[in-house]
Amino acid sequence: MAQITRRPDNPYLAGNFAPVTQTRALTPCSYTGTIPADLAGGQYVRNGGNPIENKDLGRDVHWFDGDGMLSGVLFRRTGKTGKEIVPEFVNQFVQTDVYLNATGNANLKRRVVPSIATLIGGSFLAICWSIVRGFLLAFISRLPGSPFVIKKMSVANTAVLYHDGRALATCESGPPMRFQLPSLETVGWFNGRKAENEPTTTKENGFGGDGVLSFFKEWTTGHPKVDPLTREFISFHATTIAPFVEYSVIPPENPSAADIPPQPKFNLPVPGIKSPKMMHDFGVSRQHTIIMDLPLSLNPLKMLAGLPIVAYDKTENSRFGVFPRHSPEQVQWFETNPCVIFHTANAWDVESTDPKEGPSVCLVACRHTSASIVYETAALEIKETGPIPDDLYEDEQTRLYYYRFGMELPGSSSKPEIRSQWGLSAIPFEFPVLSPEREMREARYIYCCSSTRSSSFTPGLGKVVKITCLAKVDVGTLIKRGEENPPEDVRGCVDCRPVEEVLQSTDPEDPIKLFSLPDGWYAQEARFVPRVGGVSEDDGWLLTYVFDESQLLASGECGENAVSELWIIDAISMNDVVAKIQLPQRVPYGLHGAWFSEEEIAAQRPVSGYRGADPKDQVFEHNRGLLWHVRDYLEKVLG
Repeated sequence: MAQITRRPDNPYLAGNFAPVTQTRALTPCSYTGTIPADLAGGQYVRNGGNPIENKDLGRDVHWFDGDGMLSGVLFRRTGKTGKEIVPEFVNQFVQTDVYLNATGNANLKRRVVPSIATLIGGSFLAICWSIVRGFLLAFISRLPGSPFVIKKMSVANTAVLYHDGRALATCESGPPMRFQLPSLETVGWFNGRKAENEPTTTKENGFGGDGVLSFFKEWTTGHPKVDPLTREFISFHATTIAPFVEYSVIPPENPSAADIPPQPKFNLPVPGIKSPKMMHDFGVSRQHTIIMDLPLSLNPLKMLAGLPIVAYDKTENSRFGVFPRHSPEQVQWFETNPCVIFHTANAWDVESTDPKEGPSVCLVACRHTSASIVYETAALEIKETGPIPDDLYEDEQTRLYYYRFGMELPGSSSKPEIRSQWGLSAIPFEFPVLSPEREMREARYIYCCSSTRSSSFTPGLGKVVKITCLAKVDVGTLIKRGEENPPEDVRGCVDCRPVEEVLQSTDPEDPIKLFSLPDGWYAQEARFVPRVGGVSEDDGWLLTYVFDESQLLASGECGENAVSELWIIDAISMNDVVAKIQLPQRVPYGLHGAWFSEEEIAAQRPVSGYRGADPKDQVFEHNRGLLWHVRDYLEKVLG
């Protein structure tokens, strides 16, 4: 059990966490330094929650709430030879159903979708009312006079990726949403076969199928994976109804690999999960998929016992389900100490040299020993009140962590076992990325976000998640050290140095290198862009939005003239900022981004239109009849 209390102020509504109201078409930017030629024609885009309404500062709100907003920088080719580069900034709201219904709707005072803060810290009545209110507003949106019909509840505010000619924005409360590069205009919902506003006649079902439960079964992870070699789109669907997790694999329209199934597989059940969980990410190697059944519940039935829908149980073990990419029915389960993992860094396969031993599937992830960050990012404080067994107790920490799952070999005496599980570094790390060329196979370097000051991903070190440094971690070297001299299982760590000691290191071979921002400057998740013709895995650039908080007013708020920058950092040295792009406005601290190459932008599928307040999606009625007044009255009551 845990005791949850609400903080009187909410830092995630202030400063550079606060939303912006202005959107811009592609706007040329000034810059200093030299923009690498490798970026020419490509675009960096980052997603994040940006509430369209921010007047009620006392409302329930979570950092993960908010309408999806895409913020991007296009590196446009110019000049006679096309070798000159002009950076252009653009930002647009993702035109979801709930966004289009809320814009211009004077009756709505709060967001349609329940806040995560309510689900984890609200009273029984508050939770029930927020869910009922959301579904009622969706239902009456079909009545005359509604600005837009709400068919899907996703805000598409989590991440972005590219698959088979489509740029997609994601959120686990619905399917992905296609948007267009470089304008960031919204195309439409993607069901795994096609997106709205694409000139195609296919009517086959995709994610979720059809029927009453399709609304829930089309919910897709915020972190789908795309195999860089086969170009398969791999995702899972976590819901509150049995079997609780389903799994989909979608090949590209014209597969280049002969060994992949040509037809998509939608919503295959993953057996062995007994209750609904909050699942944000997963691991994918070239041959296997890793589903994480962790003790962070997402169970509406808990309301009946007066408990929050979302809750972390420190006495319940974590379970990892590993199965061949196209065969979830062959899942093998591995059980270990409780933890929370929101983001995986990479997964890969290792064949055994022992003919009696099965292969291993390795995973590097950011492992939290509690769910405190879920509460802290909602301005809630949590205090554990129940006993925790000694064998399960761990100090509050967030570590880049290594698992090696030994698979059972059919026809042998081998059994599924976790062959390695320990931390790689004692420094708190989150938002991991790597070279896209090394995804799903063994990689040497992982880049992460961390902190050198009072704020961190570990609440014991601070209460607000702010990124003061970027890290380059030589996981290949650290894993080798750990295998040669294994730390204690679960609690052990290969490199136990604190962040201060790593910062003071002058060893050119140090496996951890930190890029520390100037005082008062804060970064966001970085994205690695490889150098064309690079000679090493780390030969490339890190792109990240940064903000100087000396621009804040005395009240702690951002003035109208506050701006952000996009920094381009040498990923080998982790010392040099080769270019700083001055943006025309600020970019609020947000979530995940991606790099879209010039070739990907050019290869986008054609579209027949864009999403917006299209008359066919509206239910306006010139004559304000009874149903118009019923809808108007109910919207005002529900607010």
